[in-house]
Amino acid sequence: MVQLDVYFQNIKKKTGKTTSDFKELAIAKGYFENGILKPSIKAKEIIAWLKKDFDLGYGHSLAIFHAIKDDLK
Repeated sequence: MVQLDVYFQNIKKKTGKTTSDFKELAIAKGYFENGILKPSIKAKEIIAWLKKDFDLGYGHSLAIFHAIKDDLK
């Protein structure tokens, strides 16, 4: 879990956003339904969005995907 904490700290430094912020953005993009990530939304779609909009790499994007999917902090 320490590695994830470091990932999330680095993500916040780079983007100014927390995992909660990314979840809110994902909800606004329509990736969630009734508070749950839609089954049709796969990790690669979230990763592509985060790379395009926030210039995040694969590892950081995957950490965010799991954080918003599983509600990690």
